[in-house]
Amino acid sequence: MSNVNPDPFTTRPEIEGTFGVVTSTHWIATAVGMATLEKGGNAFDAGVAAAFTLQVVEPHLNGPGGDVPIIVHDVKRGKTEVICGQGPAPAKATIAHYRSEGLEMVPGTGLLAACVPGTFETWMLLLRDYGTLRLRDVLEPAIGYARDGHPLVERASATIKTVEQLFRKYWTTSGDVYLPNGEVPKPGTLFTNKKLAETYARILAEAESAGGDRVAQIERARQAWSKGFVAEVIDKFCRTQEVMDVSGSPHRGVLSADDMARWQPTIEAPLTYDYGRYTVQKAGVWSQGPVMLQQLALLKGFELDGLDPAGPDFIHLQIEAAKLAYADRETFYGDPKFTDIPIETLLSDAYNNERRKLISKDKASLDFRPGSVEGFGGVVKLRHAEGHREAVGAMGAGEPTVGRFGEVRGDTVHFDIIDKAGNMISATPSGGWLQSSPVIPEIGFCLGSRAQMFWLEENHPASLAPGKRPRTTLSPTMALRDGEPYLAWGSPGGDQQDQWITQFFLRHVHAKLNLQEAIDAPAWHSEHFPISFWPRTSRPGVLVLENRVPKSTIDELKRRGHVVEIGPDWSEGRLTAASKVGPRRRAAANPRGMQGYAAGR
Repeated sequence: MSNVNPDPFTTRPEIEGTFGVVTSTHWIATAVGMATLEKGGNAFDAGVAAAFTLQVVEPHLNGPGGDVPIIVHDVKRGKTEVICGQGPAPAKATIAHYRSEGLEMVPGTGLLAACVPGTFETWMLLLRDYGTLRLRDVLEPAIGYARDGHPLVERASATIKTVEQLFRKYWTTSGDVYLPNGEVPKPGTLFTNKKLAETYARILAEAESAGGDRVAQIERARQAWSKGFVAEVIDKFCRTQEVMDVSGSPHRGVLSADDMARWQPTIEAPLTYDYGRYTVQKAGVWSQGPVMLQQLALLKGFELDGLDPAGPDFIHLQIEAAKLAYADRETFYGDPKFTDIPIETLLSDAYNNERRKLISKDKASLDFRPGSVEGFGGVVKLRHAEGHREAVGAMGAGEPTVGRFGEVRGDTVHFDIIDKAGNMISATPSGGWLQSSPVIPEIGFCLGSRAQMFWLEENHPASLAPGKRPRTTLSPTMALRDGEPYLAWGSPGGDQQDQWITQFFLRHVHAKLNLQEAIDAPAWHSEHFPISFWPRTSRPGVLVLENRVPKSTIDELKRRGHVVEIGPDWSEGRLTAASKVGPRRRAAANPRGMQGYAAGR
């Protein structure tokens, strides 16, 4: 789909080759992934190596205590699969317990927000069942960067500065790691986390004590994590430490070693939606992924071909479809192991033909309008935000997504990889970022805060319950074209992920932009619906646009009733994308945030 005329400027080339491509939110992880392909690993091996590296080089955006959904297309299996690395709520995480602590909401930080850490077990499953390399091959780069140092990116330094007083006053174990010599490290500092390096080195040593068998080593590593020293240290910390969180009061955690020992990632078929030549593939209703599919189901009724992708009609229709799809997310989505979710209805033509009638072509909706499916869903109580939404406060609350006026605070991480054989992976690791919870000193990392996505009201699909998965925002994507695996893409960004992911796809499909052009193009997001993170507020009608959107478009969107806010020129999203057509492998990465990079040959 590349333009024949090479004149249009892009911030970097659309990478193209035949050997393989790697694209991620940090250049070092991309280089590690590419090096893994070069030494004979497949896309899945490269994904594991890149993922462990991202935990080290983007600690403000993800960590070992977090979670991850993955979409893979394995050539040998001949199908696309979703690996759910979203850990569930602990056994003692009941609504009654949190209410007894005087809480109306799950705190956005601290120990009560922790679910079972999902990343390590998930990467081990991927390496064991889909990869080919040994644990040492994929873990050594991360150990090296944690032990010897990596240049600290500007956003990591800024995030540490934001929570500096929290670290000094309450989370002193975090200060020990992230305030070396008692100071906020400057951007570019060679930053180390030696205790994390020791943790992974110890896991590797225990793994290799199992002998030379690759699978036996991976199994021993899993034991060290979920049934060994890592689980024991986490259990003790949650039982014995009272940790300050955004509620203004300290709380002990409820996560236990038993919770970690009982959980394993699961594999399932993706949810899909056919859109013209494309079949878009997403994780299930335990994620927000289906909101992209529903946006497509709504937009299918409009003629988008030929529309200016930075024009008022294109932006208006996508935003109005997003408002309806996200309203349904809030009302219906949750863990399908606990609640029946009417996803077939929500993606059906009949349902969306009716929902589409709510979209006015020239008037923005200021109402929260979920659909109605008899016998399903819950009531959503709206909390309106005053002024501008701040995503990372001095107490570290929420998922670090996009702050005031779309200012990039950092978000999460993402990568897409396609190898020579045609194996594909798209993954969005997140959680366990440095501002979510105090560092556990013996292991050098903190727990995640994904449990804040649960409601503490009964009878909602996303209500808190032991063993239940929180409805995560994490949302990797793949698509077939004419029945063939074609595209892998995604973005950090909390609730904005499936807005930017959808915009990218529509620009690529309808405006015929290549991968890099579709990433570079002016972008936007709506804050109309409740955010998934503490304090779960909404800003009805608010549409945040990059300043590069033409003034004529901005004026027309205002005329249609959108509450328009203008952000900096390059402030919306951190997309990466990779595609496969015959022997060709292509990739692109986002210039926003000055971290993402694609590589390939």
